Amino acid sequence: MSERALRGTRLVVTSYETDRGIDLAPRQAVEYACEKGHRFEMPFSVEAEIPPEWECKVCGAPALLVDGEGPEEKKAKPARTHWDMLMERRTREELEEVLEERLAVLRSGAMNLAVHPRDSRKSA
Repeated sequence: MSERALRGTRLVVTSYETDRGIDLAPRQAVEYACEKGHRFEMPFSVEAEIPPEWECKVCGAPALLVDGEGPEEKKAKPARTHWDMLMERRTREELEEVLEERLAVLRSGAMNLAVHPRDSRKSA
């Protein structure tokens, strides 16, 4: 019986609440324009901080505030290279020491770099 009572009422789509007696917060309409010439208004609270850039409702391109300041330029960090990160951890003197140690090991023949065990299996 409850199924028949709810059939056709569209509970999900329709709200039965009304806006009578409700005071909405004070609002202001802010106009934006994109580079393709589309102009549209967005409602904001009077207390809200107005963003200088908004996505265009028509084309999705960035739209700028009409009669407002443009967005602040973000400071771009220079890319950190491997060398920069290495120099944060070690001094030049330490790096020269490590290099000399590694060269001494290679020159002494302690590491056999000429033949790799897997290479010998392929040739057999």
